[in-house]
Amino acid sequence: MTEVSDWTERHRPTSERHLEGNEVQRRKIRAWLDDWQNGTPKKKAILLVGPPGVGKTSVARAIAQDLGWNVIELNASDARNAAAIRKAATQGSTHRSLFHDPNAKKQRTLILLDEVDHISGGLRAVSQDRISKAMQGTDETGKDVKLAGDSGGKAELLELLANTKQPVILACNEIMGLWGKGSSWRNTRDRFKPHVNIITFDRASNEALRRIAKRVLREENLDFDEAAVSALVASNPGDLRALVRDLQVLASTADGAITKAMVEAQADSGRRDTTLEVFPGLDALYRSTEAQKAVELGRLIDKPPSELINWVHWNNASLFPEKISIRRANHTLALAAQMLMGQYQNTAHRSWYWSGQLASLSASVPNKVPFRDRIYSSYPAFLRRQASWVRPAIVERLSEFSGSSKAAARDELMPLLSAMVKDSPNIGDSTDFSLSIQLGFSAEEHASMAGLPLSRRSTKDLLEAYNLELNAYMATQETPEPLPIEPSLESSEDEPKKKNDDPPSGQMKLF
Repeated sequence: MTEVSDWTERHRPTSERHLEGNEVQRRKIRAWLDDWQNGTPKKKAILLVGPPGVGKTSVARAIAQDLGWNVIELNASDARNAAAIRKAATQGSTHRSLFHDPNAKKQRTLILLDEVDHISGGLRAVSQDRISKAMQGTDETGKDVKLAGDSGGKAELLELLANTKQPVILACNEIMGLWGKGSSWRNTRDRFKPHVNIITFDRASNEALRRIAKRVLREENLDFDEAAVSALVASNPGDLRALVRDLQVLASTADGAITKAMVEAQADSGRRDTTLEVFPGLDALYRSTEAQKAVELGRLIDKPPSELINWVHWNNASLFPEKISIRRANHTLALAAQMLMGQYQNTAHRSWYWSGQLASLSASVPNKVPFRDRIYSSYPAFLRRQASWVRPAIVERLSEFSGSSKAAARDELMPLLSAMVKDSPNIGDSTDFSLSIQLGFSAEEHASMAGLPLSRRSTKDLLEAYNLELNAYMATQETPEPLPIEPSLESSEDEPKKKNDDPPSGQMKLF
């Protein structure tokens, strides 16, 4: 067999008969794709939700291959802005074999977008002119045109879902990442739901892991014993991709055979950086009855100690049945928060480590009444409100203005700016628009930084006042008349916009 650097690609299923686990979910996907064979289903897309490594995209690709369909895939390493999604849609609409038989059964092109929960930004659309130029790569003058980051990605994705003539499959690890964590997440969810069927994937069972491990070992001509496979499965959290990678690592040091001792030695030499999604992780954490188990679960939950403290503090109040348990937990959480501040005062990095452990213990040890029924943990409301003003456009503008990185703009400048425009007795004043106008922010961005819900009447009045002051400011900045030798910047920027009426040549949309 030809050497391949990554076994996950070498052993990726090429047919549905090679798939393991999630049988119910696979039947739903197959039925939906069969509907596309005979026409167009009511919902033109499906959203696959589940932890990484459980085979979401592999299932879609394997079934499409059985049907003889082409697959166009955009993943996390590709740009997912409006132009990239439009280009994928255009390819999907025009892709057809040179020897296509018009009487044959209709062949589709599956458009697959992976990790859509990592598409940043809101639902603000990018103009058709900018999308067209970004797809072409240049403007009329030959200047390179690119869309930054994921600009307009979600808005174009909605447009694709509403009008596509080809099946679209979206995949994500955490559905709240797609909806967004700001106050408008319900609006985003409600905009997507009419177009998608949501299918939730489970982690692979031990039996499925065992069958896959044996199949891979046989295909690689490696001997093994049952104890080795059992040890490998026991150390795996239901992640198919991780299982295959473990086998590749073991094979690289094996002399033709995999033994239990080798598996245990690998496990002892270093634990995988596995993570748990926050809600299943919290469920397991609150049910834990041993301190050591609670600490281990806390390390696996996909949240840093600073955020885990907030999640535990928020949910303790609604989940713990006794007030004394809440008080005990709050005392420990306060200590965890104090230790967390050590990172800003010295280089005591262990304080970060201990704060995470204390947060985990605060969710399990103080409670004396075991949880037997279902646990309904919730997203902290104050984190939703806080997230609404952390908008990519604001961060990008601050980064450009200050000459700093986006991370520094988000972590260092944003909190200061928010404090200056958020109403408070001593510092902030949301009606002082001068700083936001100087930085070039819109009225909505100013309101977001001030933490004001856009649906309130008072906020709408503030937006009107902001726009009036912005217009007055812009009037003072206008150049009376451009010089004949060196035209003003305003006139050169406005020129292309007047030529916006002519439609771009060629097919630019799927519909």
